[in-house]
Amino acid sequence: MKNICVYCGSSIGRQEAYSSAARDLARSLVDRNLGLVYGGASVGIMGLIADTVLQLGGKAVGVIPDALVRKEIAHRNLTELHVTQSMHERKTLMAELSDGFIALPGGIGTLEEIFEIWTWAQLGIHAKPCGLLNVAGYFDSLTTFLDHAAAEQFVKKPHRSILIVEHQPEALLDRFASYEPPAIQKWVGKADL
Repeated sequence: MKNICVYCGSSIGRQEAYSSAARDLARSLVDRNLGLVYGGASVGIMGLIADTVLQLGGKAVGVIPDALVRKEIAHRNLTELHVTQSMHERKTLMAELSDGFIALPGGIGTLEEIFEIWTWAQLGIHAKPCGLLNVAGYFDSLTTFLDHAAAEQFVKKPHRSILIVEHQPEALLDRFASYEPPAIQKWVGKADL
């Protein structure tokens, strides 16, 4: 592994625990010589994790669509900043540059990004680890719902297991380091349900 993509908010959130977790994850990435790939903004949790990685001597690569350069305030002091023409191009490039994907607490965009990349893993488009850093119980209700979706047979249990959930950055990155994608049938018919 060389680079980890971190999906996170352009706002800071209500609790200091979110900022603290972003700094802890940044330290863990730098300690393991892993580069950061993220959404390219200089504000919110996005800016905080990038600034911390850079302050610690790590590599931070931002990917931001041209339409959001001003709105999200593109970070101009990164190791690399890629400006794309669309959100689709942004997400594709982030996936290509990354060897694993982590969602920190964030909003709709963060959830959409981790769900899409998890779906790509389910479909066999990539075999990279995906995870939630469950800070201060932020993702508790979501993980309960996902377990419910698996119990109700709308999500296969092997597909549910692709999305790793941990409370500490070190534990999550340890699981990423030993990640083996489940051997699952990618396309199913009605008889497989």
